[in-house]
Amino acid sequence: MTTTVATGQVKRVGHKGAGQLAPGNTVASFVAALEADVDVIEFDVLRRRGRLVLAHSPFDGRRRGCLTLAEGLECLTDARFAHVTFNVDLKRPGYEAQTVDMLRAAGVLDRCLFSSQFARCLDRVRRIEPSARVGISVGGWLSRRRHRWNRRVVPRIQAAIESGRFDCLMAHHRLVDSDLVARMTACGGEVYAWTVDTQVAMDRLLLLGVAGITTNDPRLFRVRATI
Repeated sequence: MTTTVATGQVKRVGHKGAGQLAPGNTVASFVAALEADVDVIEFDVLRRRGRLVLAHSPFDGRRRGCLTLAEGLECLTDARFAHVTFNVDLKRPGYEAQTVDMLRAAGVLDRCLFSSQFARCLDRVRRIEPSARVGISVGGWLSRRRHRWNRRVVPRIQAAIESGRFDCLMAHHRLVDSDLVARMTACGGEVYAWTVDTQVAMDRLLLLGVAGITTNDPRLFRVRATI
């Protein structure tokens, strides 16, 4: 039979809203994510020509009709989204204060989890707003090499979580196994797996005890249960 993952068991995170159901980081994508019953909407923040835009990459930021952060927040602060929290992914360093200020002015700062592959972004967010929740994002091997995460990446993140520098690890789903989840949990952290777009990968991760799973297609959370 078909069931739906219970909200309290794992956070259902819509990547760029619902990037497979509508163009990501758009109003249509956010609405699609809402209709798919996500718990968290992830969106990307990038600075382009002095403005903060919702874009996954500089190329994406040049697309016609790219939403500004202000326009995105106008949508996401609608009463329909009142039960949803947000994963704010900072794509580059340098505009942390402006982002935090805009989220605070919109009244959603306490509903945000900040993530970035740049540790200094998260450190700046914490200096600006000490109560902010932050998660370091670690990707595939090429990304780890670019960000100088070596084979000791897990012990380093454990130490950072134990010290209170980070609250959680946002890990590429292929890096996530039971040992990683156990180690992060033991030091007081959580693991969010991204970006999961197949049922096989979704099913595997649901058994590991991750705090959240990020997907472009939130319909995958309707998993098959064996009677």
